[in-house]
Amino acid sequence: MNSLSWITDELAELEQLGLRRRRREIEPLPEGRCRVDGRELWNFAGNDYLNLSQHPRVIRAAHEATTDAGTGATASALVCGHTHWHHRLVEKLAEFEGTESAILFPTGFAANLGVITAVVGREDAVFSDRLNHASLVDGCRLSKAALAVYDREDLESLSAALAGAATARRRLIVTDSIFSMDGDAAPLADLCDLADKHDAMLLIDEAHATGLFGNRGRGLAEQDGVEDRIHFQIGTLSKALGACGGFVCGPAELTDWLWNNARTQMFSTALPPAACAAACAALAIVQSEPTRREELLKRCRRFRAAIQDAELQTIENAIAPIVPILLGNPELAIHTAAALEDRGYLVGAIRPPSVPPGTSRLRITLSSAHDDATIDGLLAALNDALRTAEAMA
Repeated sequence: MNSLSWITDELAELEQLGLRRRRREIEPLPEGRCRVDGRELWNFAGNDYLNLSQHPRVIRAAHEATTDAGTGATASALVCGHTHWHHRLVEKLAEFEGTESAILFPTGFAANLGVITAVVGREDAVFSDRLNHASLVDGCRLSKAALAVYDREDLESLSAALAGAATARRRLIVTDSIFSMDGDAAPLADLCDLADKHDAMLLIDEAHATGLFGNRGRGLAEQDGVEDRIHFQIGTLSKALGACGGFVCGPAELTDWLWNNARTQMFSTALPPAACAAACAALAIVQSEPTRREELLKRCRRFRAAIQDAELQTIENAIAPIVPILLGNPELAIHTAAALEDRGYLVGAIRPPSVPPGTSRLRITLSSAHDDATIDGLLAALNDALRTAEAMA
């Protein structure tokens, strides 16, 4: 008997539902392009919003750190993996965020998982937005706290759930600031009010906002003027900053407590020194070149308006460089993405479980490497690709 025969059956079921994923080799190229299966395409699928992963200063910084310290940190940060490159990044992040201290994690996923499970447990209650990223969802589940899922369009229900958990030792509200599949924003000020009213803590993940929003590029909390009302503010180095890793900024007492309690940080090998150096260089660019994000967001508004003019279904109140085209059918999403590749454009075909059933979509992401002419080319190709895919579906 083959004890793994069930895998064959489940893969066949995924195939039938149009939900099976396959690995592809993608070669990043400069200026917003990539090569997939030998074809050179415009990359409208990644999260390198400011095109900093290809910036000469960022690449040079990573090279210098590798020459100085080697390719890996060799151990967890607690043992011997917190080098002067890590220390420098911690200082730069705290300076950038306007906080006393910072702590690094190997990924943004690890930061969310580690912080939530360190903050709440069996005696506590946690409240998660229904469209939170998987890392937040998994953190809430693994914490073993009583879990309530809320809809940000119905905060009265969240308020009632918080009131019903008044006897819990701790209450934690968890949300993305910018939602990764819709591109819209959490109502941070309202969530802060609820946290104050119910003596709860608020944790936000600024993964898709760091570097893009606010006067200094710190994220949505800065833009909304609520930074000092948020208890746990998590960011990532792997999107607009073009490197890798996650971080939390805050008072020194908070980061010291996480240093001693966040297991994904305590028991993971630390970030490579090159990633730390690259992130430092990227932070400097974000601070010195605000027009980079301002021009990108301007192009995003123009693109979303064109999508709506074409009467394509999207998220109308989105504000990020994430522009979903809602198609519903997973096979239609796959066929449309394939037709776009034939026309020279790589976009994400997003299906369950990444999004709820019935909301399969194209996830188009813009970067500062895309000029108006390139975006107009995508628009023209999109209309043509949709017609081709609908005929196939």
